[in-house]
Amino acid sequence: MANYKNLKVDAVITWVDGNDIEHRGKMSKHLKNKKSLNNKPVRMRFDQVGEIEFAVKSILKYAKFIRNIYIITDNQKPEFLKDDKIAEKKYPTVSIVDHKDLFEEYSEYLPTFNSLSIETMLYKIPGLAEQFIYFNDDFFLANNTKLEDFFIDNKPLLRGNWSLFYDDIWYKKVKLFFNKYFQKSKKPYYKHNKGLQKPAEILHFSKYFYTPHIPAIFIKSTLNEFFSTNKELLINNIKFKFRKPDQFVVHSLSNHLQIKKENYIHQKRSQLVYFQNYKKPLWWIKFKLRKVEKNKDILFLCMQSLDQCPENKLVVIKKWLSNKYD
Repeated sequence: MANYKNLKVDAVITWVDGNDIEHRGKMSKHLKNKKSLNNKPVRMRFDQVGEIEFAVKSILKYAKFIRNIYIITDNQKPEFLKDDKIAEKKYPTVSIVDHKDLFEEYSEYLPTFNSLSIETMLYKIPGLAEQFIYFNDDFFLANNTKLEDFFIDNKPLLRGNWSLFYDDIWYKKVKLFFNKYFQKSKKPYYKHNKGLQKPAEILHFSKYFYTPHIPAIFIKSTLNEFFSTNKELLINNIKFKFRKPDQFVVHSLSNHLQIKKENYIHQKRSQLVYFQNYKKPLWWIKFKLRKVEKNKDILFLCMQSLDQCPENKLVVIKKWLSNKYD
């Protein structure tokens, strides 16, 4: 138990400033359709409104056990870290890690604009702790957390539920049949649930472990061991500049590897408040934010695609974030 209490745990956040002219120019060179650079699905994946500052502050405030925070970027730096002197004083445990440091052995696949590829290489961060927690830049810790909310007796606490494979769900079968015979063939695109499912198929599970939009728990040596003997799988998951349908989600691979080893604790409750779109009225957004404040059992807050939020609602949300984390 003593060793468990002294567990070193790091946090990792991937981030990109899609508004940056240099980044947009770099991406444009690799797009077949240059006009798609301004399409809503592309902007939703790359644009930001400074939410990463609050993601970092939430970890510093509500996860005192975290040793270091690594922000993964492509030759960029979030606004709140641009003044080196202030950053060194206020955020001494926060470091920027460039894609080049992750892809050192696989530099031929850079630049990449593919979050799935980048996430696959997180275990390569120099100096990374054996145990680490991965955050998207729109994930926030909602209330105080402790080590036991992520690891119990050295075992990762996996939140989620078992689910049938997509093709085994009867109404999905009907939909696939209908699409095959009655609709024009569409260009295949990446589906998140399929990305979660694929590792279970690779590891010969009959179902897959579905995880909600919450921070993902990793054990570095597990991925290192797997990819050292499955190098082709690694390369197939990092070689694409943009997302492809046959890619997998690496945190799902990690989860299924831990499950196969019987080295995990299962919890069905997600302890999450999730914002997926901002079309609902302002009172509804305020209601959900009050829920975070009042219920200390809620540990995670995800505000997906905050850049798509209407300005009047965004002002309210950012004020709330500032009041909570500053």
